Amino acid sequence: MKSTANRKIRLMVVEDHVLVRMGLVAAANNEPDMEVVAEVEDGKHVIDAFRAHQVDVVVLDLRMPGIDGVEITRALRGQFGAVRILVVSSYGGGDDIARAMQAGASGYIVKGMALEHLLEGIRKIHAGGQYLPPEISSRMVERMDSEISAREVEVLRLIAKGKSNKEIASHLGIVEGTVKAHLANIFSKLGAVDRAQAMAIAIQRHILQLD
Repeated sequence: MKSTANRKIRLMVVEDHVLVRMGLVAAANNEPDMEVVAEVEDGKHVIDAFRAHQVDVVVLDLRMPGIDGVEITRALRGQFGAVRILVVSSYGGGDDIARAMQAGASGYIVKGMALEHLLEGIRKIHAGGQYLPPEISSRMVERMDSEISAREVEVLRLIAKGKSNKEIASHLGIVEGTVKAHLANIFSKLGAVDRAQAMAIAIQRHILQLD
């Protein structure tokens, strides 16, 4: 019996274009630490295939006939919990990336990128991390920056000064419920769970400049 440390990363490739699927399978199987144990050509059979094989990482096309990759991601995460999913798509727009990541994908690469991105993404996701190549990450940042409104930046600045919701409402001349709505929007756009994380992300992405 092989030890867990030496066991290969077990993959399922979900791709409706046969030549692309063959290429992904061949690339993964050529690596000493990977093996493709399931191939699926449409979204309808993904759940059954995952249940049968319980793979480590799902390599998933985003746009397919019938059930698209976002719906598949939600379904896998909903039924099996922390499924590790790497989206491999022809589409690299910020909206597509955001939809996939918000649905629960662990990483995103664009077809045509260097093979190293695919292999690095699989390994990083298998290890429990997330994977976005620099150019994909920058598109996400651009999208998020454009979504943060001037009023939401004001709210972030006041949070940075330690103001409570009531104090922010008073300062901006709005009701406290509106402040809470702004905070909910900020958390959603930045992928944050609380004020501290929202602040950290906003500073990291240069949305907020502290005095």
